[in-house]
Amino acid sequence: MPELPEVETIVRGLAQAIPGAKIRRVEVLRPDLIEDETAQSFARALRGKRIASVTRRAKNIVTELDGGGYLLVNLGMTGRLLLAGAKDEPPPYLGVRIELDRGRVLLYQDARRFGRLWRMTEEEWRAWEAALGVEPLSDAFTADFLFDLTRRSRVAVKTWLMDQARVVGVGNIYASEALFRSGVDPRRPANELTRDECARLRAAVREVLQESIDHRGTTFLDYRDLRGEPGAFVRRLRVYDREGEACVACGDPIRRVVQGGRSTYFCAHCQR
Repeated sequence: MPELPEVETIVRGLAQAIPGAKIRRVEVLRPDLIEDETAQSFARALRGKRIASVTRRAKNIVTELDGGGYLLVNLGMTGRLLLAGAKDEPPPYLGVRIELDRGRVLLYQDARRFGRLWRMTEEEWRAWEAALGVEPLSDAFTADFLFDLTRRSRVAVKTWLMDQARVVGVGNIYASEALFRSGVDPRRPANELTRDECARLRAAVREVLQESIDHRGTTFLDYRDLRGEPGAFVRRLRVYDREGEACVACGDPIRRVVQGGRSTYFCAHCQR
């Protein structure tokens, strides 16, 4: 599933390309991708709107529309948002086609259709946004904040870190990578971390997320950026999906355990 770096990569491309663009037409080919309203009302409401800005909140692409309101996109597991020319060949599994002015189209394709698109009013946006956790690349995500928040939970720290009500955007890949870089065992109860460990973990989370953004995200199978290109950070992973391979730091074999139904990769020697 695309995590913060993958969504941020797409958002940065969109933020340079489509603010000011007018939505000419919306075609919904897969109505089950639209949440909380019919495909017809979704398309009708967006037609004629002008795009004010494109940002990210958690793992969601947030498009603010002139005159109020927001269009949100969550990519799910296999969703892709592509910017193409109006006459380009449509990709397979096309779900939504948003025609813009100047001969451009936004294409949402999704083979498994776990993603979703939905609209929000200003009031709905404020309530929804307030319920999400802190952005890990923001100034609010400090070592003291992390230490104070972990005091309240005995959940394993890797599972804790993936809770979007606490810290947003950190999924399975980057939680494993950050815990390795900080030397913290992913099975440790969150409230047992020391201040020093929280400081190391905070720094590692920010480091690995920014490094992945710099390399346009991580691609194993489905993720593509706005141009349809895979992310290059997969070549820089130190523990994720490397079970049995030698640790880059000590040479011991990387181990895998299952936490909350998800695979966790770590080095038992380096993460004691």
